[in-house]
Amino acid sequence: MKELSMSTVAPAGLAAPRPTKAPQGNAVGGFGEMLNRSIAAVNNQLGEADTLSQGLASGQHANIHETMIAVEQAGISFHLMTRVQQKVLDAYQEVMRMQL
Repeated sequence: MKELSMSTVAPAGLAAPRPTKAPQGNAVGGFGEMLNRSIAAVNNQLGEADTLSQGLASGQHANIHETMIAVEQAGISFHLMTRVQQKVLDAYQEVMRMQL
């Protein structure tokens, strides 16, 4: 049985973060790059769910199970993304309130 680590487990449909070698002075670039990849993955899921929904409505395919799973995965991923965004904003506001 394959042993799982945090780097191989990702929330519903999100690609697991890949370790990247960022230059020592550019730690923020790695985080920003990871956020961009995550947002792109959520956007792709939303687009796929929309395409499947339109295909189901137009009669191009009749697989309602696949469509509903894709819609739910996209919804959960979007909800997770908005929660992460809110946590990042909260952390930023907390840092800005700190007195030096």
